[in-house]
Amino acid sequence: MYYVEKRITISAAHNLHLSYCKSEELNEDGMVTDFTHIKRIVKETFDHKYINEVLDVNPSSENIARWICDHVENCYKVSVKESEGNIATYER
Repeated sequence: MYYVEKRITISAAHNLHLSYCKSEELNEDGMVTDFTHIKRIVKETFDHKYINEVLDVNPSSENIARWICDHVENCYKVSVKESEGNIATYER
């Protein structure tokens, strides 16, 4: 099993530390998931946004983590750091 982790900080209502992706096989480029793909999805969705207007659920750290996990290929675990010492993790 291969694992990769990508950490991203955005200017929004939350500081995101994400995500863990896994795959038993590597893609044709020799990767689990391209880091730029993860970054693009997260930044386009959340960066400089009012997250209450982005998600159709309460934008708790838990719900943000689940949304990201559901939208990033091969993702199985996401941790959202709301502030120092406050981290929510969703694992599929």
